[in-house]
Order: sequence, then C-alpha cells, then structure tokens
Amino acid sequence: MLRLLGGFVLKQQTIAKEAVYTGVGLHSGKEVHMRLLPAPVDTGIVFVRTDIEWQPTVRAVASNVTATVRATTIEENGVKFFTIEHLMSSFQAARIDNCRVELDAEEPPVADGAALVFLQLLESAGIKEQEKERKETVIDRVYRVDDGDRFVMVLPYDGLRVSFTSLNPHPLVGTQYCDVILEGDAYRKEIAPARTIAYEKEIEALRQMGLGLGGTLENVIVYSDEKWLNTLRFPDELVRHKVLDVLGDLRLAGLIRGHVIAVKSAHALNTQLAKKIYETLR
Repeated sequence: MLRLLGGFVLKQQTIAKEAVYTGVGLHSGKEVHMRLLPAPVDTGIVFVRTDIEWQPTVRAVASNVTATVRATTIEENGVKFFTIEHLMSSFQAARIDNCRVELDAEEPPVADGAALVFLQLLESAGIKEQEKERKETVIDRVYRVDDGDRFVMVLPYDGLRVSFTSLNPHPLVGTQYCDVILEGDAYRKEIAPARTIAYEKEIEALRQMGLGLGGTLENVIVYSDEKWLNTLRFPDELVRHKVLDVLGDLRLAGLIRGHVIAVKSAHALNTQLAKKIYETLR
C-alpha cells in the first residue's frame, strides 16, 4: 500500500517482477529494447547499457545531469542516457525507490510521447515493499531557481503537489495553468496521458541538430500557425506535459514531498532545482 501522509514508517519500494517494452527513441529515432527489473534497497534508479559488453551503469541522480537541450541527459564515466524524464516521472508518481532500467541504446523508448505507458508497465510488474525505511526527500524550506521571468520553486507540503503556469505567445496555446495534487488516480488521469509538444516550424531545425528523429504525429502533438495537426487529449495538454516533465526532473533529487510551483520552467531550471535540493538534502 502506498502511504504518503500521516505517521506511517514508509518502506522502500521496487517492482515485483520484470517488465519489458520496445519502441523508438524520440530524439535518436533508434529502436530500443527496455527492461525494468527489481533492484535491492538503496539502489535508487539506475540505467544500464546492455549493448555494451561491460554493461556500464548511470545513476539517475541530479549530480549526473550534463545536458538539458529539449530533454534531460544524465552521464557518468563517459556513458550517458537522454530523454529520461518521462520514465522518471512515472517512478515519481508510483513512488518507486529502486529499479534497474536496462536499455540497448542511449535513449528510452518514447512510447506515445507521454508517461502512461510507463506507469502501466510499473503497475503490470507490481510494486513490492522492501525491508528498509525510505529516505524521502522531504522539503523543509523554500528552494527556488530563477531565470528572468521564469522560475521553479518547491516549498514544504505534506504530500506532492504541482502548480504550473505556462505562457506561450502563440494564440493556439496562450496561457495555461495546471494545479494537481498527486493523490489517488490524479497522475494517471490528469498528467500521465499528456504528450510532448512541438511547433511545426521548429521541427526541421531540430532534426538538423540531430533531435526529434523519432518524432511522429503518433507521439508528438504538433501545432502550426493555423491549427493543431493532431487531436488533443486535453485542451491544456501542453501545461499538463510540463507538470509531467517537472515531476520527472525532480525525481533526480529523490522522491519529493513538497509543493512545486513553476512559471515557464523547462528542463534546465527543473534540473538546477533538483541539483540544489539533492546537494542540500542527500
């Protein structure tokens, strides 16, 4: 049973059995096979390259973040993984402390561009309580990172809540606000289905940078100057995906207990905040 509030002693959790998924990477466009495996207490979330003979690992912690251009990248000992935020978001929501993520490429599969597939994988594997107390990242003061008119902060709160404001000058998008308390089915219903979004005019430039090579209308919501090129799942799907991303990025600081408030934040600010929290509370 997942216990977030009250005077319970929280135990660490892993998945009960293996879960597998095959797809393509959003930015690499490469096919990738992913295995999620149970892990011992105090392992954390570790990514493993199974296509390399010695199977190097990278710990999914804030201090290992090395890049945030259109995705979050972690790197350790010359080995890296990128676009980990959707999978990490599902670990945050499911309150998974320990898991081994095996990949035969540098990037997890994009699935449908959201996190629901990953959440369902975790649920299909089952959650196993472990025999050691959880080291929850309990926010006990205000942490904040600013960049001009953008900011992200987290303050004490007995649970997990995100309040996100997205401001986009495009008339199809505009100002969007999402406030969600991560209890019960809130993440599954309100956040996990929200897909990543791209502006049609940016796509070619991204591909010239080697990004978005696996993006299609099946896994990315695209808008042009005149219209959405595919059907939205929510009128405010963009800001809901922003919530999904910030939850994934902050999972790099641990399983957060606090209230996240953000305005126009993205991976760079999110991971800066994660580093600040991780360095203070680890």
